[in-house]
Amino acid sequence: MRVGTLVAIGGALGVTALAAGRPPAQRTPRRVAVNARVLRAQLASAPKDYANIARDIMPSGEYGGYPTPPQANDQAILYNALTPLFGNVTAKDVQKDFIPMTLGANIVGPRTREAVPHPGVTIYRDRYDIPHVIGKTRDDVTWGAGWVMAEDRDLLINQARGDAYLAAINAPGYSAINLIGEGATFTPSQQTIDYVSQQTSSLLAAGAEGRGVLHDLNVYLQGINAYLTANAPAYQPLTLTDLYAFNALKDQFVGEGGGQQAANGEFLSALEQKFGVRKGYGIWNDLREANDPEAPVSVPGTVRFQRPPVSHSGNVMLDPGSLSSGASAVLAHERTAKHYASNALLVSGARSATGHPIMVAGPQIGYFYPGLTMEVALQGPGIDQVGATSTPFPGYVFIGRNQDQAWSLTSAGLDQITTYVQTLCDNSRTMYIYNGQCVPMQQFNAGTINYYNGTTAPVSFMTTVNGPVIGYATVKGQPVALAQKRASTGRDVNDLLFYYELAHNRVHNVRQFFAAAAKTPQTFNSLYINDKDIAVYTSGLVPIQPRNVDQDLPVNGNGSEEWRGFVSARNHPQGINPPSGEIVNWNNRTQAGYQAPDDNWSLGAVQRVSLLINNLGNGTNLTPANVVSAMNKAATQDVNNVTIEPLLARVLSKVPAPSRRDALMLKLLNEWYQHGSSLLDRTNRNGIGNITSPGAAILLTAWPGLADAWASSVLGPTLTQQFNSLVPNDSPPPGGQYTGWYVYMNKDLRTILGEKVRGRYSVKFCGAGNVRLCARQLWAALDAAGNALAAKQGPNPANWRVSAVPQRIGFIPGLLKYTMRYTNRPSGIQQVISFSGHAPGDQ
Repeated sequence: MRVGTLVAIGGALGVTALAAGRPPAQRTPRRVAVNARVLRAQLASAPKDYANIARDIMPSGEYGGYPTPPQANDQAILYNALTPLFGNVTAKDVQKDFIPMTLGANIVGPRTREAVPHPGVTIYRDRYDIPHVIGKTRDDVTWGAGWVMAEDRDLLINQARGDAYLAAINAPGYSAINLIGEGATFTPSQQTIDYVSQQTSSLLAAGAEGRGVLHDLNVYLQGINAYLTANAPAYQPLTLTDLYAFNALKDQFVGEGGGQQAANGEFLSALEQKFGVRKGYGIWNDLREANDPEAPVSVPGTVRFQRPPVSHSGNVMLDPGSLSSGASAVLAHERTAKHYASNALLVSGARSATGHPIMVAGPQIGYFYPGLTMEVALQGPGIDQVGATSTPFPGYVFIGRNQDQAWSLTSAGLDQITTYVQTLCDNSRTMYIYNGQCVPMQQFNAGTINYYNGTTAPVSFMTTVNGPVIGYATVKGQPVALAQKRASTGRDVNDLLFYYELAHNRVHNVRQFFAAAAKTPQTFNSLYINDKDIAVYTSGLVPIQPRNVDQDLPVNGNGSEEWRGFVSARNHPQGINPPSGEIVNWNNRTQAGYQAPDDNWSLGAVQRVSLLINNLGNGTNLTPANVVSAMNKAATQDVNNVTIEPLLARVLSKVPAPSRRDALMLKLLNEWYQHGSSLLDRTNRNGIGNITSPGAAILLTAWPGLADAWASSVLGPTLTQQFNSLVPNDSPPPGGQYTGWYVYMNKDLRTILGEKVRGRYSVKFCGAGNVRLCARQLWAALDAAGNALAAKQGPNPANWRVSAVPQRIGFIPGLLKYTMRYTNRPSGIQQVISFSGHAPGDQ
């Protein structure tokens, strides 16, 4: 969400919170004098730190109160300062624009001590207000983590606690994170609370570790509620069930994949209706990009979740155009609510200047104030960690480091959600056939949404044995219901089993890290580094479909096509120390072989991760500054221009340019490409003018027309529009540059130019394979953009510009007024880290 969309809801969250009883001023915790003797003892008891470099940045900062304190933008200023450096980051810049990531009481800069009403807990604050919690016992550390969580994020907790339940119950058409951003609050019904509370059983079923997590959650709640009771008594105490819901919010936001089968099936039916079954299915497979052999992967090797289906007899073909408006709206909402974000660059010791691995990595979760994450340092018996935590984590650092290891995440989006077609019976919309019987759907009365404008709306939906009903369609003219089943439903809290292992010092090497990561049902790429190893493991509870079911298409929900278990931990993508000496991930496929999730049609021959790979290069003697440079350059590059412009130029050269102006437009696009395709205003010190290159104005104006011209020769306007609704033609900025049609255009243009292409499409799209016709169509799109720009900015393309201001980043929902230059880099936390040794017993 960008600056222009923030104004309408700018004060909504603050007004809502104040109405709930929050004092009308930022509270200042009571500080006490630092006891030098105690501090020396704490420093002496801390384990040795083996970090060569350990720095990070969290643009939303540590502060989370309202009204916002003057220093709330302290880290945002540093984050923004790195962006205009593009690919020219120095070691000095890394030191200046990332803050120290120190363990325990070892605080760089001014420190203050906070008064805490709990014996055995000491809390220091550093210059960025980051809490360093030190406990005499492990429970003291956990209690202190709860205290500082409530202190720094009570506004967010109170706003989000109800909304999170919508994620836990899979309420169709609702995104918990979007409601939080809009300042809306959800009041869950007792039915909802009872449903979510059953996750206690899921933890208990996990054995000793599950009981350990449950213990930590209860101690953590004591710390949270002690703070709320003392400082915000108008807020209701947080409950165990609230924390389960917060875990589901994380899952819905960035930790699940799949569920698009109904829209996929409708599109396939439309293609087969126009082109016939064989050609239509071929085009559908082309665009689906389920397993492109040219797709970049993070580690070598292959892994396959299950064998290809022997038939599609377990699938159900929906009639073209038959999705109900409700189902279409739910699926569209799901596509916009899911965030395939976060990136990571890891290089091995063989390519590092020090001989030790380097990691630059972090999650991209948007820009919020209060931040969805906060930083904390935790020190006590068996724990010495620092990094990002969030409300659902009971004294666990889910992205961070300890004395000799570090870890991070990117969203993997593995296929966890299946859409089932429920055959209706008795001419009813609420009776369906299951195992040969006509059974009733169940009504789920979830609760009420309270919008920031004062209106309310009940949330109620029907459910089947296969999950909530998202809408209806027809099959051979007969109405059917569509239900979605998510593998991690009711198990969201089991995500904490992973971080329990880390927090309780049970991970000492990469293999133990993999075993811990395999415990979460949520789907992430878990990155790992120590002084010798770089590694990645892709987690997630992935269902195994019957042999007569294609996971990409709607499944018969009559009871005979249920899941056949889950993919084993051993069969998940994973890799350690690849021969290339690098692990680079920007939500691309981790390893070859497994099929892309049914809702991810963007794993083609080129992806945005290609920018990171190209910028990193094949060199050795790399430094942290080199790796940060590769990331920072990619963060403002236009992926369309980087991946398409050279091919576009070659295709357009096949016919004369329509005019000298259009030829100059292409020349300016090429110059922009040669200079890195930056989307920044690089001449104005504050970045509040125009994007520097005229090429940006040209391509941002021309791109929709170029993409439509590429697709329309084969698909025609109706199918092109339907395809765009299924796979948005994302145009940067402000898009994340993930789902753009550059993925397809790159392969297709290379094909019609006669290049060697692996995994060619079954048809040639641009110009229906006629390169000269393709060139004329693309020239026409470029010429139309030139006419539009000339009408507004004059005839000379060299003078055309597009403003950089609308693309500036603001903080949702508008309480923090500071804005930043456009960048597409980690936002929840980003680490720059390398270790030069390890503790005895580790590895």
